[in-house]
Amino acid sequence: MRGENQKSLLVRGGYLIDPAAKFNAPADLLLRDGRVAEIAEPGKIRGSADEKFDARGLIVAPGFIDLHVHLREPGQSYKETIASGTAAAAAGGFTSVCTMPNTTPVVDTPEWVAWLRNPERGAVVNVFPIAAATRGSRGGTLTDFAALHRAGAVAVTDDGKPILEDDTMRMALRLGAELNFPVVQHAEDTRMTENCSMNSGPTSFRLGLRAMPAAAEASIVDRDVTLAVQIRESRLHVAHLSTTDALKAVRRGKRAKARVTCEVTPHHFTLIDENVGDYDTNFKMNPPLRSPSDREAILVALADGTVDAIATDHAPHALHEKQVEFEKAAFGITGLETALALAITKLHREHKIPLTRIVDLFTAGPARVFDLRGRGSLVKGNHADVTIFDPKKRWTFEAVRSRSLSGNTPFDGWQLMGKVVATIVGGKIVFRAN
Repeated sequence: MRGENQKSLLVRGGYLIDPAAKFNAPADLLLRDGRVAEIAEPGKIRGSADEKFDARGLIVAPGFIDLHVHLREPGQSYKETIASGTAAAAAGGFTSVCTMPNTTPVVDTPEWVAWLRNPERGAVVNVFPIAAATRGSRGGTLTDFAALHRAGAVAVTDDGKPILEDDTMRMALRLGAELNFPVVQHAEDTRMTENCSMNSGPTSFRLGLRAMPAAAEASIVDRDVTLAVQIRESRLHVAHLSTTDALKAVRRGKRAKARVTCEVTPHHFTLIDENVGDYDTNFKMNPPLRSPSDREAILVALADGTVDAIATDHAPHALHEKQVEFEKAAFGITGLETALALAITKLHREHKIPLTRIVDLFTAGPARVFDLRGRGSLVKGNHADVTIFDPKKRWTFEAVRSRSLSGNTPFDGWQLMGKVVATIVGGKIVFRAN
């Protein structure tokens, strides 16, 4: 989103949680000309504002950043558009989203990066494109990283497909190191998962489905971390990590001081493979839902700081792509509007992870991963992107009321805790709860 806002907005009476600034206290916040103008104790900001927002009883946080969304444009607007997807993002408290390049055509040129960023797309939140790492995401010739970076891409990936060849991944990390440009890996050895549709375990055996072993993810992460340790200035980011052994590899990279980061999704810290039930395709995603022990490892890593960000992997699909046999159904679920509530319900309420840590996973953590300067914190002078939510609000998610064009979610009808009340982008309120 590029629209400029030349007005002022006073957010008063809220409780400000800003992990990057180590701020955790009641405060008023003045936004002016698209930037943070002043932070002060309640009632201490002098002068008038064009608009006021009463945040009493609410948490005020830096704008949430989602590192992993599929907005389906160009080419698949029957599933989602940039306009509809960013409307869903705003309703979920996200002020910035990073779009994946596996569209039709693949976003592998500076021209397509520019197209995504054009205001004509109708985005209501900030859109940061991630470009393809190889031409057509075919895993062969690398794209022009420098040109893509200049055009506004924040990282490269062949998401949906892994970079399997060792030499190709090595070259990608080396080129990324020269440009200080993150390389994002969809960690799946597809030679081990061909025609598979869920995690290998008792449920896949009961259902008679071909299944993905956890080693298919862990082996790729292990190789990539080894390369990142060797190529010291490279930046490796592991997308939607879902297994115990992959987490072990990430920890190894972090201990070696390599620039290795990772994200996990709300569905992987909430659900397990058993939840597939009797072939419910709304529980089919890639990586698949894993075992209870994998979920437990993810919960530990979220609490101890190993995980850098929560990302939704928002993957909308049309009804006809999900209402088919399980093995034929498309992988993926929507997730923008339920992410915060699942984090509060599962991580904070059930597993006692502090709210400050959860806010960090939605704000400062993702801002660091892709070096989104001026975001992820509400210090003076930063972008006026703000998320306001009620951590104690009980509500029921109804897929039919989603702002996304698609309703492929396993969370339809779930009672959740924690609700976004308002989303502010560039000092302008772009979502306000009814």
